[in-house]
Amino acid sequence: MISKIIFLCVFIVGGYLIGMKEGLQYQGIIYGTGIGVLGLILEFLLSKIGFGAMFGGLIGLSLGLIFARLIYYPIRTIFSSLDNSIYTPLILNTLLGYTGLLVGLAKGRGLVLADIFKAFKGKAAEENLKIIDTSVIIDGRIADICDSGFIEGAFILPQFILQELQHIADSTDTLKRARGRRGLDILHKIQKMSNITVKIVDEDFPKIKEVDAKLVALAKMLSGKIITNDFNLNKVAELQGVAVLNINELANSLKPVVLPGETMNVFIIKEGKELSQGVAYLEDGTMVVVDNAKKFINKNIDVTVTSVLQTTSGRMIFTKLKEDFDREELRMAKH
Repeated sequence: MISKIIFLCVFIVGGYLIGMKEGLQYQGIIYGTGIGVLGLILEFLLSKIGFGAMFGGLIGLSLGLIFARLIYYPIRTIFSSLDNSIYTPLILNTLLGYTGLLVGLAKGRGLVLADIFKAFKGKAAEENLKIIDTSVIIDGRIADICDSGFIEGAFILPQFILQELQHIADSTDTLKRARGRRGLDILHKIQKMSNITVKIVDEDFPKIKEVDAKLVALAKMLSGKIITNDFNLNKVAELQGVAVLNINELANSLKPVVLPGETMNVFIIKEGKELSQGVAYLEDGTMVVVDNAKKFINKNIDVTVTSVLQTTSGRMIFTKLKEDFDREELRMAKH
């Protein structure tokens, strides 16, 4: 509070000293007080609003003051009695400057640093904005995808995601702490890549509590895409018309195509849920369920694919022992 009083007094004294040189001490005090009050109002507004509103407000205020000066000259020419009036420019500056400030605040409220970045980089950059989720950062595969050149452009990293990641890295839980630190290392690795630009934005949505909802709101504001591994976030974003790049879906689409009737050699690791079933896994993590393979645990066997089931969490391949499958095929051929 004391600093604000000192700030206002400096402008009042400055206005008085400037006005005293022209014999207009009282007008100088009025000017100084007005500018000081305006400065305090701006400080209050800037503490309550984000970067976009601040930037827009300053531009609007500047344009309003310029417009006030342009209007003042023709008015003074028409009404010669206003030549020496100090109140006319004061009223015009106050009225148009305040109007410009309000318009700028309203228009700039949704502006973020990324918008300025897009303006300089052009439309291609604007259409290539990607907002990264915490799950993708911790997962780590995004760094390998970027390094391969399949993804490039601008990554938008909101402060609330970075804070969430830092909170995980500071967790008392050993596993969470390790995951959080791995995420920070992944971010550092991505920042060093020449084909990727990481932009940290301060835009927040105080009225929205959930991080996922904030991500969707930011993506809608920037017309960007969300990169995530979170199934629920994926669905919520799609329902609201936001494009999503899901790393898990990408991984599933890259798995080799397996058709019924194909033969493969697998290593049975454990028994399945059903009687006599055995379970194996391919190199990409796909689960292979084998009928009558419980007795072959810890052994390699030849199996034949009978069906493939695609689920939201991945793909499952159902098979039979090759000799059982061949026996059934032979029996069906005879009939």
